[in-house]
Amino acid sequence: MKEKNYAFIDWQNLYQWLNWSLNYKKFRISLKDKYNIEKAYYFIGFKQKENWLYEKLQEAWFILVFNLKWENLKSTKKWNIDTNLVFNVMKKIIHSTFDKVVLVSGDWDYKMMVDYLVEQNRFKKVIVPNLKFASSLYKNNNNLDHKYFVNLDYLKEKLIYEK
Repeated sequence: MKEKNYAFIDWQNLYQWLNWSLNYKKFRISLKDKYNIEKAYYFIGFKQKENWLYEKLQEAWFILVFNLKWENLKSTKKWNIDTNLVFNVMKKIIHSTFDKVVLVSGDWDYKMMVDYLVEQNRFKKVIVPNLKFASSLYKNNNNLDHKYFVNLDYLKEKLIYEK
């Protein structure tokens, strides 16, 4: 029987570390074909002026999970995506009937969750937007075999957005 997996994508990591334009439809199809991704959750901050992007992502079959920024927060960058993503992964593991997690991020903040999912045999892959910027702690982790890593930069030719 074919695995039924979910992907969880950290928008900030993907956007900040990818130095080329991603074709979202091709990326979503690649996730489905390569990793049996049934649902792909895209964690993203909400800005009214970015509606065009949200429409594009929805047309590419991503489930958008908006993170609202606190009004009194001084930082212009922090959306609490990491915390919300981890919480959603763990909640879905408890309440869902899917097999494994694919994480799109190279952020160290997910390390504890990834280690736990590996121990539980519920982890499939970590897709790093750009291995050059990924946490060195991921790259040097003895618990995580390199079979768990995919560098999205290596798929650039297949997934680049061409106008």
